[in-house]
Amino acid sequence: MIISRLKLKNWKNFKSVDIKFLERVYLIGPNASGKSNLLDALKFLRDVAKSEGGGLQRAIKDRGGIKKLRCLFARKDTEVLLEIELSENAESEPKWKYVLGFKGEGKGANRVIVSKEIVQNLSTNKYILDRPDTSDHTDPDQLTQTRLEQISANKEFREISDFLGSFLYLHLVPQLLKYADQLGGYRLENDPFGQAFLEKIAKTTERTRASRLHKIEMGLKTCVPNMGNLRYVRDETTGTPHLEALFGHWRPDAGWQREDQFSDGTLRLLGIMWNLLDGNSPLMLEEPELSLNEDIVRRIHSLIWQMQRQAKYSRQIFITTHSEALLSDQSINPDEVIRLEPTSDGTVILASSLEEKGLIKAGYTVAEVMLPKNKPAQIDQLALF
Repeated sequence: MIISRLKLKNWKNFKSVDIKFLERVYLIGPNASGKSNLLDALKFLRDVAKSEGGGLQRAIKDRGGIKKLRCLFARKDTEVLLEIELSENAESEPKWKYVLGFKGEGKGANRVIVSKEIVQNLSTNKYILDRPDTSDHTDPDQLTQTRLEQISANKEFREISDFLGSFLYLHLVPQLLKYADQLGGYRLENDPFGQAFLEKIAKTTERTRASRLHKIEMGLKTCVPNMGNLRYVRDETTGTPHLEALFGHWRPDAGWQREDQFSDGTLRLLGIMWNLLDGNSPLMLEEPELSLNEDIVRRIHSLIWQMQRQAKYSRQIFITTHSEALLSDQSINPDEVIRLEPTSDGTVILASSLEEKGLIKAGYTVAEVMLPKNKPAQIDQLALF
């Protein structure tokens, strides 16, 4: 399943946006345009859906309260609203719609309450939930929680709750793997920086683990050609899990090297590729080009496509990037690229124009056409016709 549409109202720097997504999504735009904030809308829904994590109130508190979430341009209508549509894939019609609105209660302690919660089965056009309802009016305290986070209340749409709760955000920091022993065992909830990456591999069944590592090794051949025999091992003394590979012609005493000797870029690619093969929920990546040389960055899109094609279940992937090299792959569909533009009334989404699509069809890359500093002069000439 994928998120095929997202609507935001008064969410951080988005006063009002309506975005359609494919199975690969590239978020581009200048600094402070809201790329991370857009991803955080998806993470917010994940945190609400995970009842063991505290649901709505915890998700808001962890982000500094509703004042930190509400758009500064929300002057009269102060409701914060997130709406998503879910489809089986990019070609299928939407299956579910989920809407969550919340705001301050406006009295007493001014608690944050649910102002709107809707679940609609779009296949049957049936409304499963439409709040506030009679029960909420009888007991207003119920509005401090969503039905999404309540196992006793989400039975008819638990598919949505399970899907949202499984979203994965990854911004793998190689140093946390290399120096795990010195840094200690504390890890943030949901492991966004990949500290538990090796443990995740260790918990995978031997057959599946071997199959995935082989696929990753084959995929990495074009980026790290001197690396082979990628495998999982356990330290005989401590039982600590490790990855190791045989590096040839790297230095005179070439041989087996463990993950703490891999380059930062190699570890980052390993983390991305493993997670593409592991699970079917959306994967969110922040600037995967970090620690990688430009030549390898140019191959990221093809690596992602290759892993998605080989995965048992294809998972949707969201990527924020500033990289011209990453977006230079000519197979990137301009509809996969979401371009954010700050304005005096909040961040907006710039759609690809017919002229831009014409240039891309003519052989220009997304990087050349859609990144402002690289826009070719020919686009102005085409605009005259």
